[in-house]
Amino acid sequence: MAIKSTIFKAHLQIADIDHGYYADHALTLARHPSETDERMMVRLAALALNAWRLQADCNGDGTLAFGAGLSDPDDPDIWLRDFTGRTRLWIEVGQPEDKPILKACSKADRVLVYAYASSADIWWRGIQSKLTRSDKLAVWRVPADAAQELARMAERSMQLQATVMEGALTLGNGERSVSLECLPLLAARD
Repeated sequence: MAIKSTIFKAHLQIADIDHGYYADHALTLARHPSETDERMMVRLAALALNAWRLQADCNGDGTLAFGAGLSDPDDPDIWLRDFTGRTRLWIEVGQPEDKPILKACSKADRVLVYAYASSADIWWRGIQSKLTRSDKLAVWRVPADAAQELARMAERSMQLQATVMEGALTLGNGERSVSLECLPLLAARD
């Protein structure tokens, strides 16, 4: 019998000062049995960093949600769809292969990859030349130490505050906070 995903609930208060976006999000994260707390929390951080696009890209009339992720390789980790069903934003977390990333670029207006872990730079050197032709793609590196600190905040029920200012995210739960500034590896050309 297959092991089922573990369900996590997060109430996320976002204050994105850079983009003037302030909102509360009630989120359900299904952590695949092979997913680590670190990856799950990087997914959550990626959502917090891009929640402002719900207003900017969809005028508030869209859906920002976690995809099937590891359960379905053809589904993003996070997506933003407008009211017509058009995928405005496709986000992948980790170190995906080049072909699924390029395929995502044909399905969405914008694709973001958040690479984390100490091996992210090695992954990027090996894949960089294959990805530079897409003008819809942006790739970010999450510092490994910040990703590991995020993992320590993982709980089955979370009350989190996210502040985005000058490109940096501070995520806290009342007891601890983690600051991270993602480093751009590839910028979208739009």
